[in-house]
Amino acid sequence: MKTKLTLAMEQTLYYYCREAGAFAVEEVTMPDDQGIVDTLSYQELPSGEIEWRCYELKVTKSDFHSKAKLSFVGHYNYFVLPLDLYQEVADEIPAGIGVLIYRPFAQELLATATETPVAPGYLTVTRPPRRQDLQVPASQLTTRFIASQAREVGKAKQMATGLKQYSTDRLYQELKKRHQHYDIHDPEANFYEQFIEDTQSTAVTALQTEVDALNLELHTLQDQLKERS
Repeated sequence: MKTKLTLAMEQTLYYYCREAGAFAVEEVTMPDDQGIVDTLSYQELPSGEIEWRCYELKVTKSDFHSKAKLSFVGHYNYFVLPLDLYQEVADEIPAGIGVLIYRPFAQELLATATETPVAPGYLTVTRPPRRQDLQVPASQLTTRFIASQAREVGKAKQMATGLKQYSTDRLYQELKKRHQHYDIHDPEANFYEQFIEDTQSTAVTALQTEVDALNLELHTLQDQLKERS
């Protein structure tokens, strides 16, 4: 289960990559026992060269010292850390690995903002990375990147269907388990009415934009790959 801070950093990094003109996707499994990249970005440079960047997100010192393999297989590789963690582990970061520091937006600034930010915070480059050769074949990175993009599109589409994704039997079983919480005399405060209303009226409209954006990125990436082949 991802922590609230991890999710905030992940969301911020996603928009950071998009603003840089890169496509990004989370949790990409690498070939040859190279682990799972927390976030992988793909960008076509003006020269036509493809640039891959790998990001490992860490929120605690124990997380930083985890035995999980660091999948620094891209041309450029980064740790994404909150400031307090970076100050603790700065001396342990290998040479050549970049560091992005995450800072949340101050609540007092958010209260006066004329537009709601798309991300909960911002990233700054504290240590630039050094370019290296890819540690896995580019073709395998491309295949796994597209597969992960397609996975995210599928998840978004499934969420957009709301209650339709559940069978009648499944819904009945879940409602039966919670029947003791049902209050027929106060339907407005009842979980079931809220759940159904939120799912049917909010889920589709709230997620459709994300579905469209993911589909657009996936098709754009596929078109670029076709042009290069």
